[in-house]
Amino acid sequence: MKHFPRPRLAMEMIESCMGKTLFGDTHNGLFLAAPRRTGKTTFLRMDLKPALEQQGVHVIYVDLWSDLDGDPGLIIADAIGKALANTNTAFNKIARNTRLDKVTIPGVSLGFNRPDQPDTITLTDALRAMIEAAKSPVALIIDEAQHALTSERGRNTMVALKSARDQINAPGLVQLMLIMSGSDRDKLLHLVHGNSSPFFGSQVGHMPELDQNFIAFIAQEIEAVRPDLIPVDVNTLFRAFQLFGNRPQLIMTAVTDAISPLASTSERFECKVMDEALLRQKRDEDEMKNGFLALTPLGQAIIWRMLEMGENFRPYDAAALDFYAEKTAKKPSIANVQKTIQTLRDQNHPMIWKSAMGEYSVSDAAMHRWYLKKAENGGWPPTRQGENNA
Repeated sequence: MKHFPRPRLAMEMIESCMGKTLFGDTHNGLFLAAPRRTGKTTFLRMDLKPALEQQGVHVIYVDLWSDLDGDPGLIIADAIGKALANTNTAFNKIARNTRLDKVTIPGVSLGFNRPDQPDTITLTDALRAMIEAAKSPVALIIDEAQHALTSERGRNTMVALKSARDQINAPGLVQLMLIMSGSDRDKLLHLVHGNSSPFFGSQVGHMPELDQNFIAFIAQEIEAVRPDLIPVDVNTLFRAFQLFGNRPQLIMTAVTDAISPLASTSERFECKVMDEALLRQKRDEDEMKNGFLALTPLGQAIIWRMLEMGENFRPYDAAALDFYAEKTAKKPSIANVQKTIQTLRDQNHPMIWKSAMGEYSVSDAAMHRWYLKKAENGGWPPTRQGENNA
């Protein structure tokens, strides 16, 4: 299917990042949260990046999930280093002035394979030289930015970027734009909340999800290739899309299967898509329920506390230990809590995420949405078939 463009949203973000809006703090950094597979990365790469470039901005894009085994600090450093190396004028200016071999960040280095030139410069100086040489602002887009906090190098890199922003930008003149996205708002909040956070004081916004306009776009594409299906029931498709969690890939797969020549013609394809959406929702919820019920009583209590407290979760404080004792009928030792948390982190599909600063959250943001839904409906905690809720 063709790409569904969102140029208006891209321009609104750019104007905000450039400090052209009356209110707001996004010129100090734009932090966007959106659930996984809802079109966030596609928007960043296909809409925002080209729109920035059309405005004359030099864009560096980094996806921290491109290499989950690599250190996120080094991944960011490598992207900046390659951008500098590819900007010949900037590289020549830096090399001439500093005899550059590396750009340094505490615990991170950007190598340029210039062993004959051993001097180094800071990340701030490298970005400033790049801006001056390109005669344009630089935008650094970091997708899944919360992953940077899983290593000390990654966190140091974030601190260095905040310092670079403060030194390069001036009131009314934004030369370095920082745009960071994440698929888990609670994790992304660790970048901006708390005195030790790299971007303390900034806010995490919710990236607008694909809406009825996206479904209308799909309907138009269907009607163009299948006139026999006119008119497409966009209302039913949109309800199905919401059940799919606003995930475009899932509804497109369901639509493709439903309008296939091999599909049954006993009912409208929109009804088939809705049936698939309901089935997918039940499968997802059953998977989370079964995963939760498979945990030990202490494991369940820890996850429950984590879901309930969100960013305020503290695994070992007195209130948490009392909570575990209430749910398991036995007060655990801190050592047992530590061991259980580590086990939940070491699973093939880890249930707990931990930052380099010792902050915790559930690994899958969908679990938090599932918890809220169950709690609102009086269905928490989940139970095995035939049991009553506690």
